[in-house]
Amino acid sequence: MRVSTRGDYASRALLSLALRDDGSPTSVRDLAERTGLPQPYLEQIMLSLKGAGLVRSKRGVGGGYVLARPTHAVTLAEIVSAADGPINAGDFGEPHRNGACDHEGQCVLLEVWADVGHHMREHLASYTLADMVDQARGRRPVARTHTA
Repeated sequence: MRVSTRGDYASRALLSLALRDDGSPTSVRDLAERTGLPQPYLEQIMLSLKGAGLVRSKRGVGGGYVLARPTHAVTLAEIVSAADGPINAGDFGEPHRNGACDHEGQCVLLEVWADVGHHMREHLASYTLADMVDQARGRRPVARTHTA
């Protein structure tokens, strides 16, 4: 799996909102300035995050975006999924059932890819915005659940 630029930008934008979470809305312009992200692309990403229920928007003067849930209730997996779609190891389809393999080795590899996708989702879900805020503020290092 490769997190796209869109997934990275979405993660950076929400982390920025979380770092400055004082309850007041942040405009996309301010968010773009703080993060160094391109504003037009960030506007599209924020709409996706809003559609996924991760942020709420307020219109008008003083409007912008706020987090829709507490930082401890938002995972990196949710952010990446909202921006990039389902987290999978690849677009190989579901493992076959009842010995319905069409080609040699296909069933084994489909099971492996499904397992890899499961582990990627699980690993990304182990990081919350609260964890990343704490790390950004120097309160704790990133926990590593897997070793190389």
